[in-house]
Amino acid sequence: MEKRRSRRLQVDLKLDISSLFKQDNIRVDNIDAPIEVINISKNGIGFISESVLPTDYYFNAMLKLGDDDSNLYCVVKIIRKEETDDNKYQYGAEFVGMPSVLSYIFDEFENRINHEE
Repeated sequence: MEKRRSRRLQVDLKLDISSLFKQDNIRVDNIDAPIEVINISKNGIGFISESVLPTDYYFNAMLKLGDDDSNLYCVVKIIRKEETDDNKYQYGAEFVGMPSVLSYIFDEFENRINHEE
């Protein structure tokens, strides 16, 4: 049974993480970690990477969920990590610092996906 606050939508997005940070000004730079976003919801993203990334760290992201008006600039916090069978890591992350007024972008994205199915 799904206990998440928002429905997860399957996506195929690519991102690159160049630096991570913590709230107490701890930074990790020059990471160059490509990630594959596998699902997204109003509250966060699930992604896979070959890189080992620490939990409780943040990164800046720009997610393109459609046309140019649907770009989301947000801060993402890594909250969980699991190793996969193919020596990659699957991560769960939540959006922080994203205004709730931008939730309409997710609503439009979900509607578009539902119409395509």
